[in-house]
Amino acid sequence: MISIQPVGSNETRLWGLTAYERLRRIARAQGMSVDGENAVILANLDHVWDPAWLRLVRERPSSVITQCGVPVLAHVTDPATREQVAEAMRKRAPLGDAAGLRVTAQEESGDMVNDQLRKRERPFMERLVPETVRPLERASYFGAYKGVTDILTKYLWPEWALVLTRWAARFGITPNMVTALGAALCVAATILFYEGWYWTGMATGLVFMVLDTVDGKLARCTITSSWWGNVFDHGIDLVHPPFWWYAWGVGLAAYGRPLDERTFWAVMAAIIGGYVVQRLIEGVFMRRYGMHIHVWEKFDSQFRLITARRNPNMVILFASVLVMRPDWGLLAVAAWTVLSCLVHFARLIQAMSVSARDRPIVSWLA
Repeated sequence: MISIQPVGSNETRLWGLTAYERLRRIARAQGMSVDGENAVILANLDHVWDPAWLRLVRERPSSVITQCGVPVLAHVTDPATREQVAEAMRKRAPLGDAAGLRVTAQEESGDMVNDQLRKRERPFMERLVPETVRPLERASYFGAYKGVTDILTKYLWPEWALVLTRWAARFGITPNMVTALGAALCVAATILFYEGWYWTGMATGLVFMVLDTVDGKLARCTITSSWWGNVFDHGIDLVHPPFWWYAWGVGLAAYGRPLDERTFWAVMAAIIGGYVVQRLIEGVFMRRYGMHIHVWEKFDSQFRLITARRNPNMVILFASVLVMRPDWGLLAVAAWTVLSCLVHFARLIQAMSVSARDRPIVSWLA
């Protein structure tokens, strides 16, 4: 197991974590240890950084990452060179003679692709002092944000969720606690839709949708992601939408705008069937090409903003309640689901055609 040697000390906290505890959690998440024997990676505790930098330096023996000339992370096997780098870290001084090390200046580096978060950007790295805590929390929060997602998550939720993420970290609330609260609100929203209480249901669903962003960001910012948390969060995300749409349709009777039985089941078939088919298409694309369909070409990322998933569908339903016609909203969601499904199916066929001509399927973010 690769071991990391922390250099220096720093009691300033980011997301409630000291630099050492944050380093320990990042190392554990990447299958490394801290303070073990024969450490080959040095980490300057004066600084904090995106976990992507540790992955990069791990893959590059005889390399060093600097920030304003000061070494922050280094992969060094030679004992004399390792001590030279550690001394520069302790003195907060430029490295000087790099002794054959490959030097990457963080502020001059290019963007990196983050496949998990579907984006391309330069990861953050900065000295951690009390004055930089809030800007660094903001940088790490947005560093943990998906680049390709729906329009509400991308443009409406971020600032709300940042406040809640900071509050949760401050009071020791775990991501799984946030997910559990969100799950309870998700069930409550389903019941409210079923009873035709659409405004109350949407308000409850809104809180759930924001919390659905908070739990993931809290886990990434505090480095507490876990297998169970991932299954819990994504399991709820995957399962609940069809129940919402069904409950919305049943609630139309209580609201006074019921659909006739034939129309109701046709709408349910379109929405729920389309939802399942879209997920299957995404799975096939991922299995064949090793990436999400939403990051193939720029069009796919742009279409992901509005494709018929929960949040865009809720925008449609919200508009329908504004004009007191929730039945129209459900019909519109059915039509949009079918159209979105056809778009994704067409994109899968196009990818298969491109691949059949021996042309690689590569993300536009790469």
